[in-house]
Amino acid sequence: MENFSIDEILEQAIQTEKLGNRFYTEMAEKFIGDEELRKLFLTLADKEAEHEALFTCMKDTAGKSEPSPVDWEEVSHFMRAIVESEFFLGNKKNLAGMEKITSVAEAAQFALGFEKETMLYFIGLRDVAPQKEAVDAIIGEERCHIKWLSIFRDNLTERGQ
Repeated sequence: MENFSIDEILEQAIQTEKLGNRFYTEMAEKFIGDEELRKLFLTLADKEAEHEALFTCMKDTAGKSEPSPVDWEEVSHFMRAIVESEFFLGNKKNLAGMEKITSVAEAAQFALGFEKETMLYFIGLRDVAPQKEAVDAIIGEERCHIKWLSIFRDNLTERGQ
C-alpha cells in the first residue's frame, strides 16, 4: 500500500497543462494559414497556461495534507494506460501523434481526444485524492476544453470540412 497526496495530484495537473500548452502552441504554428483554427489553438494554449497557474497556486496553498491510502498497483495500472495512450507522451517524450496531423479536422479531433484523456486521468485520480474538491476543479477546467473543441469540431462538420 502506497500513499498518494494532493501535492502529487496537483503536480501531475501542472505537468499535463504544460503538455497541453505545448501541443496547442505547436498546432497554432502548424496551421498558421487557418486563422480560425490558429485562434482556437492559441486560446486553448492560453487557457492551459492559466490552468497551470491555477494548479500551481492550489499546490502552494494545499499545504501538506494527509495522503490517502490506496491500492497503488490498481491505480498505477489505470494511470499508466492513460499516460501511454496516443494522446500523452510517447517513447520520445513528445506528444505521440502530433506529426501525423495534417488537416484542421484531424487537429480538432486529436485535441478533443487529448482533453478527454486528460479529464479521464483526473477522474481516476479523484478516487484517491484527499481533497476531492481540488481535483473536481481540475476536472471542471478540462470539461470546458472539451466543450469548446466539440463545438469547433461540429462547426467543421457543418461546413463540410
